[in-house]
Amino acid sequence: MPDPPEVQLFDPATLIDPYPAYRRLRDEAPVHFVPEMNLYVVTRYDLVRQAIADTETFSSGFDEFLVGVQRAGFAAAPPEIRARLAEIHRELIPPVPTLLTLDPPRHGHYRSLVSKLFTAGRVRKGEPQVAAIVDRAADVYAATSGCDFVAGFAAPVPLRIIADRLGIPEGDRAFFDEAAQAAAAALRMTPLGPEEMVHRAQLSLDLQRLLVRLIEERRAEPGDDMISLLATSELEEEARPLEHAEALSILAQFLVAGHETTASTFAWGLLLLCREPSLQDEIRGDPALIKAFVEETLRLESPVQGLPRVVARDTELGGVALREGDTVMLRFGAANRDERHFERPDRVDLHRPQAGSHFAFGSGRHHCIGAPLARQELNLGFAALLERMERIRLAPGRPEPHAEPSFVLRNLPRLVLDFDRRPVGV
Repeated sequence: MPDPPEVQLFDPATLIDPYPAYRRLRDEAPVHFVPEMNLYVVTRYDLVRQAIADTETFSSGFDEFLVGVQRAGFAAAPPEIRARLAEIHRELIPPVPTLLTLDPPRHGHYRSLVSKLFTAGRVRKGEPQVAAIVDRAADVYAATSGCDFVAGFAAPVPLRIIADRLGIPEGDRAFFDEAAQAAAAALRMTPLGPEEMVHRAQLSLDLQRLLVRLIEERRAEPGDDMISLLATSELEEEARPLEHAEALSILAQFLVAGHETTASTFAWGLLLLCREPSLQDEIRGDPALIKAFVEETLRLESPVQGLPRVVARDTELGGVALREGDTVMLRFGAANRDERHFERPDRVDLHRPQAGSHFAFGSGRHHCIGAPLARQELNLGFAALLERMERIRLAPGRPEPHAEPSFVLRNLPRLVLDFDRRPVGV
């Protein structure tokens, strides 16, 4: 069956609400070629799972794809801005593949270094610290009805927690927060002015300099944090310490994944509670139902909508012939609403069988290392907010909240709420 030519999936207007396009592609062209991006989009659950499982055919070595997206943004800048950007980039330590863009077995060498920080036991041990951060932020936000939830709670809570886990000193936190949010914004499609492009490039360079300084300091005096771990660890297979480029690559990935995806899920979850207000009383005070709600929010509004794979050998997927070197984009956001796998996929179902079988955290060898921590933050966060707030609703007179278009992410940049403050102890 021919692809539906009128589906413009990567048009910014479509990405604000991609779900009708996802549905049509699942039904008519589940492996759909997008000529303007020179890639195939995979939207059906079974086909996404098939590609994820076959790492020998569908490689995670998509570094060149990311570089191409970045270059496309720079190409639109005036010549004098391109010159300033090039000057900054000459000082940057070039990225190297480590976790997200590396295949087995080398992927496992790096993953094993950091996975020990995110085991279930380690995450449980850190729960009191996470709960304290969540409770303080919920207290502050619950006193400010009519304020932006993203700026007041959803963004700062995960930023604080990931900064603690990485080991960022208190004196560097304000800069770290700005640089981390700019790194996530680089994956969006919002046009930037020339000076903002230069500012963000300088932020990237300054962040690298900060992290390199901290790596050197922790080699001399290690602590109990990720920077210390990377500074003092060796790659066992090569009997050598990590180079700065390798450590920076790992830290950069946790920088974005450790806060942006969790912040997005908080925001989409609150919007779901506004649109289905009966859920607020249904899940309040019930940890099992809050857990189910978290999984449904992750499934319905997957914070990572898709990631590429590079075809390593001629193959076929869903009846479509693919050649070595082709790029496929696995759309987790489409697969997570596939009616072939999820009954009533566009609805919140707090009693859904196999609720955790979604791809919001990826799957297989590249399943998100930080998923246990993200789930802990989300469960504690929704519980804390619902303890303090009721009749949560969208503030009147405001524009309808909507996503900021992105090739990869799905975030809600602003969400202004009204609510009633719950009496203490109720």
